[in-house]
Amino acid sequence: MIKTVLITGASGGIGYEFAQIFAQNKFNLVLVARSEDKLIELQKSLISQYAVSVDVFAKDISIISNIDLLFNELQKKQIVIDILINNAGFGDYGFFSQTNWKKEEMMINLNISALTYLTKLFLPKMIENKYGKILNLASVAAFLPGPLMAIYYATKAYVLSFSSAIANELKGSGVTVTALCPGPTQSGFSDAAALGESKLFKNKSLPSSKIVAEYGYKALMKGKITVIHGVSNKMMVFMMRFLPKKLLISTVRKMQEKDNNKK
Repeated sequence: MIKTVLITGASGGIGYEFAQIFAQNKFNLVLVARSEDKLIELQKSLISQYAVSVDVFAKDISIISNIDLLFNELQKKQIVIDILINNAGFGDYGFFSQTNWKKEEMMINLNISALTYLTKLFLPKMIENKYGKILNLASVAAFLPGPLMAIYYATKAYVLSFSSAIANELKGSGVTVTALCPGPTQSGFSDAAALGESKLFKNKSLPSSKIVAEYGYKALMKGKITVIHGVSNKMMVFMMRFLPKKLLISTVRKMQEKDNNKK
């Protein structure tokens, strides 16, 4: 029987690449993002190339009531979600005392509340069916505090902790939960977070969204719990265990400061 995957943030970046991968592997798809034009274009492309069923839902899921609309619509269509990819999320850059609360509230709603609520809604049916897979997009940012991106790092710490906890609760149920932790990636993230000039991104050779999505897909299908993409990122997370927290935080601060050197 053909399985169905729901992907949030599917119109670009890692979410877009996840949609391509699942379609290639003959999954039916439910794609969620704010941009209706991009979703419809992607829908047409995937149906044409892979002859799979693709439903789209163009709503801002940082508005939690829109998640109820999505869930109810899927129930009416009798679409059962077998795999949930909680990919949607964004960051912001700057001193917490100076950044915009409305944007940060939206970030918390999307990165934390939407991810949690989607999991809450679709998990019971997965347990009932004794089959399901959930991938939550965390980050290497989940492993430490992040000056100049304080809220973003904190949201990803939540995603990692939440994913690890429910993965343990679900042992033996047939449902697995994977937290994917990439480092800086070629996507629209750095532009949306105004990070283009930070030392973390500027003049760096970054992995593509496609490479990260392929890595995440393989880990998800194997039922792995926490996966860190990239050898350097794995080494960094390992070394964090042995460094004083004060030094770690100051190092992150230096990495994220603007690179003012002109070249």
